[in-house]
Amino acid sequence: MHLAYPAVLSALLFCTGLYGVLARRNAVLVLMSVELMLNAVNLNLVAFDVWLSRTARETLHSGQALTLFTIAIAAAEIGIGLAIVLAVHRNRGTADIDRLRDTAEGHESDAPAAEKAEATA
Repeated sequence: MHLAYPAVLSALLFCTGLYGVLARRNAVLVLMSVELMLNAVNLNLVAFDVWLSRTARETLHSGQALTLFTIAIAAAEIGIGLAIVLAVHRNRGTADIDRLRDTAEGHESDAPAAEKAEATA
């Protein structure tokens, strides 16, 4: 099998995940899109490891070892990310990223205006 097939599939998966990160408003869907991007990286690592083991007779399989570390980090990232999303949803009542961003910007923009009003009074 040629190296181009898994590389193209990996690029398509990564672009789909990137679109999901940029276009979605729900935090859970954004986390799923990040996972899709990490799986595209894992596919690339394994494909290049197989290709190198055929051409250079490499027996270390470092691509597969890196893939295992990436899977472990992705599992931890999803666990922490979902915990944060659940905590934010309990406090604010929504997991919509745009509403959370607007709320955070609103608090920051109100503080300097209140300080200016106190300074002039």
